[in-house]
Amino acid sequence: MAYLDNVAVFVRVVELGNLSAAGRDMRISPAVASNRIKELEKHLGVRLFNRTTRQLMPTEQGRVFYDGARKVLEAVADAEAAVSALSGQPRGTIRVTAPLGLGRRMIASGIPEFRARYPDIEVRLRLSDHEVDIMKEGIDVAFRLGLLEDSSLRMRGVMDCERVLVAAPRYLEDHGEPQSPEDLLKHDCLMLRYPGAREHFWTLQTASGPRKLDVRGPYDSDDGDVLTGWAIAGHGIILKPRFEVEPFIRDFRLKVILQDAPPQPVQLAAVYPHRQYQDTKVRLLLDFMADRCQRMIRDILAGR
Repeated sequence: MAYLDNVAVFVRVVELGNLSAAGRDMRISPAVASNRIKELEKHLGVRLFNRTTRQLMPTEQGRVFYDGARKVLEAVADAEAAVSALSGQPRGTIRVTAPLGLGRRMIASGIPEFRARYPDIEVRLRLSDHEVDIMKEGIDVAFRLGLLEDSSLRMRGVMDCERVLVAAPRYLEDHGEPQSPEDLLKHDCLMLRYPGAREHFWTLQTASGPRKLDVRGPYDSDDGDVLTGWAIAGHGIILKPRFEVEPFIRDFRLKVILQDAPPQPVQLAAVYPHRQYQDTKVRLLLDFMADRCQRMIRDILAGR
């Protein structure tokens, strides 16, 4: 088993590019990760990495070994999943990611209940409004609000989510309420931005078809909850899934605008590598969280 652990560390170092990141991911120190790589190199009799001050780059032998090593680890994971399914006692670790708002309100709060049902399953949750590279980060399930574009991944739709444009009444009093989509071009629009972000425009549904607007504003952030806070404070207009801002709409801290030209809806979905769905623990988590999110979103929209 020690050899397989060494192989697993090697694979993560290749994928993440350095010992520290791999160590954090596997919950071991960089020193332990380094020793395991050295043991593996000694066993194979080759150097697996070219070392620089900041990054480890696999040698030619390292790249060849990585291709085979990853297949071995996947085969072991498949075998463990098959045994777990037959035993009726799912066990192991699931790596999950979700957007900050959705993750805090619905995914994170549901993990203790899921663990109570399945105490042998560990869940490692990573919340980020950045789009995480599922394959590189070794993620088993990613909950996303949007559209699936990577054909190498599978998707399980959870539900369609209405989106709205909202602003604080005080902002609208000071700046005027937009009466047409084009009016947004003259307003302070609060944008979710980060390196690699896809949605740089707001697309609204109008009587003449979709209208794409290159909106601007003095504020942007990579955290959607920060944008909501700015909007409530009267700093601009935001585009959000309705369930995320419904409580603030109900207590009049935010007002829906341009209801005749709403933003395009998005789909809440779970995406995962193709092979992961055969894993019982992954299916159990998907079933549990899909049902939980559906119930919670419906309750929020109903004011319960």
